[in-house]
Amino acid sequence: MDRYEGFREFVGARQQALMRSAFLLTGDAHLAEDLLQTVLTRVARHWRKLARDGNPEAYARRALINEHISWRRRRRPDIPTAHPPERGRDPGDDSLHRIALRQALARLTPRQRAVLVLRFYEDRTVEETADLLGCSSGTVKSQTHHALGRLRVLAPDLAHLLAPVETTP
Repeated sequence: MDRYEGFREFVGARQQALMRSAFLLTGDAHLAEDLLQTVLTRVARHWRKLARDGNPEAYARRALINEHISWRRRRRPDIPTAHPPERGRDPGDDSLHRIALRQALARLTPRQRAVLVLRFYEDRTVEETADLLGCSSGTVKSQTHHALGRLRVLAPDLAHLLAPVETTP
């Protein structure tokens, strides 16, 4: 029996979704690729056990978050370049909102960023997020609250996107 039987199929089926999550965590396509490759290497090492006993996708997602947090703890200094980022876009353009949101997300703590990615991008429940992060539901709720508050401060021009959702009775 091939040690990696099923691994290639798993990667083929889930790679794009995992890559999107990695990009949202890192905010950089190249770092996201590195992060995903690091995690897929780890998944491959444990594939036989994961395929038999576990949930490989849950393991991979948790590994993405843990590895990202680990990388952020070993933060590398920004390297200045001769060319500043392009700023001359139409103010009404949604891409400006994406850029502002990405920059604001990058300034959150790794845990806060992970909570927001899981809760709002991946549309996970509080309980699923808590399980993936290995923390309590209360921690997820408080991290979400603090992260959204911090985003409101870091990117006030996006406040309309971060407004609390009103529910009708």
